[in-house]
Amino acid sequence: MDRKNWIKKKTRMKNKLRKSNNSHRLIVFRSNKHIYGQVLDVEKGAIVLSSSSNDNDISKDKNIEKSNKVEVSKIVAKALSKKMKTKKITSITFDRNGYIYHGRVKAFAEELRENGIKF
Repeated sequence: MDRKNWIKKKTRMKNKLRKSNNSHRLIVFRSNKHIYGQVLDVEKGAIVLSSSSNDNDISKDKNIEKSNKVEVSKIVAKALSKKMKTKKITSITFDRNGYIYHGRVKAFAEELRENGIKF
């Protein structure tokens, strides 16, 4: 899939997600090396929380260097879910940002569900 089609798909998904009733949206972005998760407050239009494999507390971990990308995405999701619980955010809308629900994105979502975040 080329970039043009991916952007079309992404905008279609954004329009569908606007109809949801949740006040927070979790947006996932993945690059070739890293994965990022951001919690957006829909009403204010501002990023409330974020976590990535690039964060200092996560990237300094010795186990991350040895683990594969799927395991790293699980670690990032676990860190993000802890941050969300401290802010008392338990229900979100999951925005996979046009990516297929497979691999790293799926591992990220399942780890969030295991840690008590509902979507």
